[in-house]
Amino acid sequence: MRAYVLIQVEVGTSAVAARAIQRIDGIRSVEQVTGPYDVVAQVEARNLDDLSTGVIANLHAIDGVTRTLTCAAPGR
Repeated sequence: MRAYVLIQVEVGTSAVAARAIQRIDGIRSVEQVTGPYDVVAQVEARNLDDLSTGVIANLHAIDGVTRTLTCAAPGR
């Protein structure tokens, strides 16, 4: 399954957070963006459980990450 994760980080940490996010298994692309979110990541996982307990849990462990919004695209 594919998902897009919108990520908010602490002020001044988006570049460091984006590099750390890129190293997580299951992350396919990472972009720094402007607006209410600071980073957008495209994620692939076998199923919703792997997405939440694997990729998203690892993402939340990164210093500076304060909030995420996951937009699943289950038909892909």
